[in-house]
Amino acid sequence: MKKTILMLIGAVVLASCTGKQTSPQEAVVDNIMTRVSVRQFTDQKPSDEQIEQLLRCAMAAPSAMNKQPWAFCVVDDPELLRQIGDSLPNTRVQNNAQVCFVILGDLRKALEGEAQEFWIHDTSAAAENLLLAAHSMGLGAVWCAIQPSPERIGKLRSILSIPSYLVPLCVIPVGYPAEQPAVKDKWNTDNVYYNAWQ
Repeated sequence: MKKTILMLIGAVVLASCTGKQTSPQEAVVDNIMTRVSVRQFTDQKPSDEQIEQLLRCAMAAPSAMNKQPWAFCVVDDPELLRQIGDSLPNTRVQNNAQVCFVILGDLRKALEGEAQEFWIHDTSAAAENLLLAAHSMGLGAVWCAIQPSPERIGKLRSILSIPSYLVPLCVIPVGYPAEQPAVKDKWNTDNVYYNAWQ
């Protein structure tokens, strides 16, 4: 029921923005196909309601055995944002981002043994949910990798006092776009195989 309601809301939002009627399925596919990485932001901060909605969408992601081994740090303190931007220029936080999300794996919630590494898949799914939700809300965002770089992980740990059982996967700055990057068509039949590798 919730899924259907969200799809209908997406369809209504898309129709109001484009002036055309679209089905919920078309709205979802369009949102996926038109999402782009935004690296420049205006000085308008997303609202608290938008931030909570993004977190709710991130936490709706699938996870191995429903362990949900994730944690999220919302950074909107200007000084911390400055430190992240200065120390980790790959995060694009210095490009006027008013808020960023640090997506972390919580090893206390992760599976044991070899399966522990599933936290990477689970938090990646959460990050993608957040990116798609931001796009559907008219916001811009970009995935900026932290893991597996020990240097990047160390710098972020230091700035945000991240405990050892939390591993930063990525930083996602989110805001109102100050640029309109072109949508890329990434469809490539060379990457598709049916039934066997041939």
